[in-house]
Amino acid sequence: MSTVLDSLKQYTTVVADSGAFEQLKQYKPQDATTNPSLILAAIKEPSYAKLVDVAVEYAKKQGGDKEQQVSVASDQLLVQFGKEILNIVPGRVSTEVDARLSFDSEATKAKARSIIAMYKEIGIEKERILIKIASTFQGIQAARDLEKEGIHCNLTLLFGFCQAVACAEAGVTLISPFVGRILDWFKQNKPDGNYDGANDPGVQSVQKIYNYYKQHGYKTIVMGASFRTTDEIKNLAGCDFLTISPGLLEKLQNEQGSLERKLTPESAKSADKMDKVSFVDDQAEFQWQLLQDQMAFDKLHQGIYKFAEDAETMKGLIAKKL
Repeated sequence: MSTVLDSLKQYTTVVADSGAFEQLKQYKPQDATTNPSLILAAIKEPSYAKLVDVAVEYAKKQGGDKEQQVSVASDQLLVQFGKEILNIVPGRVSTEVDARLSFDSEATKAKARSIIAMYKEIGIEKERILIKIASTFQGIQAARDLEKEGIHCNLTLLFGFCQAVACAEAGVTLISPFVGRILDWFKQNKPDGNYDGANDPGVQSVQKIYNYYKQHGYKTIVMGASFRTTDEIKNLAGCDFLTISPGLLEKLQNEQGSLERKLTPESAKSADKMDKVSFVDDQAEFQWQLLQDQMAFDKLHQGIYKFAEDAETMKGLIAKKL
């Protein structure tokens, strides 16, 4: 009998959400995603510490003052994790730009190009990399320019519909709407609601984005992310991609049975029609729409702060080795 994970793979491209690449082989994901929090957790394990040493030695050879070397070593550490992950997955790895650059388009583009150059130095072409950028207005503008250069982007920390629309208009390769963090916000701020199964607001958010993209012919990949339970995953079976933590991948692999497909391009096109809207060229309207969605506004900025905080902690560990 097949497993639920096997069944899911018939409808959806399964992506592993982890920096701990040694755990990935058994689940056979197509791609993998990382972020500063996942990398920070991984480098605290002795088996991954050697990658920090590689990154530090690389930075020393580049020269510069200590602050410059810490920055270079931090980026190189992400690249080293990406390299190891790409030895396991046949597809692509997502590597995140420093979250502190989330409101600076030019700095985001410069950092993305630097990361791509580091990958090229070790023989990995940009076609196997997704540059992960927060879905701020500035981040989306940076991604639009990078895509024109052939640098593919994964727009992350996506919680609001206006973010998803602007990303599609910008022609980004992939978006990562966060399911579990949306549910977290509703449970905290509106604790009396019923959020079981299809009532999960994170699931509903991804369904709406998926339907809108299919109705209007956008090619941007929808990749649900940040899951809390396997039920959330099951309710999004058929979404283009889903990125799933090793713990939930294990549960899906250990469960026997098959899944009903919940999302299809055909059902999306026959769903309630949504008028086409535009935000990508109107920062004022984008910011206003984001502000109108308190959940999206809160979670975007909390996520940026947390990723930046974990990146700084990682830099502190690297600085000690320098």
